Amino acid sequence: MSADKKATTPSGTHAWVSFRPEIKVLDCTIRDGGLMNNSHFADDCVRAVYAANAAAGVDYMEIGYKNSPGLFSPDEYGCWRHCGEDDMRRIVGDNPTSLKLCAMADAEKSDYKTDILPKQDSVLDMIRVACYIHQVPLALEMVKDAHDKGYETTVNLMAASTVHESELDAGLELLCQSGAKAIYLVDSFGHFYSEEVRNLIRKYLGFAKPCGMEVGIHAHNNLQLGFSNTIEAIVEGANYVDATMAGLGRGAGNCLLELLLGFLHNPKYKLRPVLECIEEFIEPLQAELGWGFDIPYMLTGLYNRHPRSAMAHNAGENKGKHVLFYDRVLEDQ
Repeated sequence: MSADKKATTPSGTHAWVSFRPEIKVLDCTIRDGGLMNNSHFADDCVRAVYAANAAAGVDYMEIGYKNSPGLFSPDEYGCWRHCGEDDMRRIVGDNPTSLKLCAMADAEKSDYKTDILPKQDSVLDMIRVACYIHQVPLALEMVKDAHDKGYETTVNLMAASTVHESELDAGLELLCQSGAKAIYLVDSFGHFYSEEVRNLIRKYLGFAKPCGMEVGIHAHNNLQLGFSNTIEAIVEGANYVDATMAGLGRGAGNCLLELLLGFLHNPKYKLRPVLECIEEFIEPLQAELGWGFDIPYMLTGLYNRHPRSAMAHNAGENKGKHVLFYDRVLEDQ
């Protein structure tokens, strides 16, 4: 890392540490956490996450999804699955802070042409387009639409652990022509070990850098590697990093924001506001939502499976019967 700076360590002593000021931290607590409660967050919780991120110096906050009300009925899903302008402004007003706001639009799940307004009419700054490898052509159209409307963009290529190398190369070559600000390595199933992250970040950079794009990392914690894999990606040159408060996110959850901010040693980031928000708003949700490492999520990570089966197991009458779930996973191999 470059740009050595003197900073105060958590112990209160001073030490010479290094950081990369070009690294951007994106909090996706409400968006990814919404996969655990159908995006039903109370306004005071969303407002607290927003205020904490702004006070902590976090660069971006992903406030939710820009997905179709026709596919995700407002009768079943909370407003953060759709991120209507009135709902967002009820929380952030005109966002008089340096914190940039973004929303995720899923390929084939978003009415992006109509529901994503021109930038001058929206409080959003960035649209994050998420796609699977077979949806790359649609993702390119979605990025162009967002660019034409005036937004920053990223592309999150999901479930990278399931993509054959030749398909991945072809997909990256196309996506890196999109003009997006960054392309993300997304470990959707929490399956990767550090060596794989290291090699994949190098691959992504090889396609992205010649096109003037950055590379990001979105890690899940099925194998207790969300934080360490994020560090691995940073060391290799990823400059966009996702995290959530207390790891709140789908299934096993994500890289923990509080760990990441401490690791980066950038004096612009403040840990106290994040800890206050976690204490008052996020940790009280733990018993209800039940995210975080457990055996079924570990097993879906080990065997490179979508965590939906583990989520269903944990929500049913067989919760806690780890051997039963293990046998079912093996039967499906």
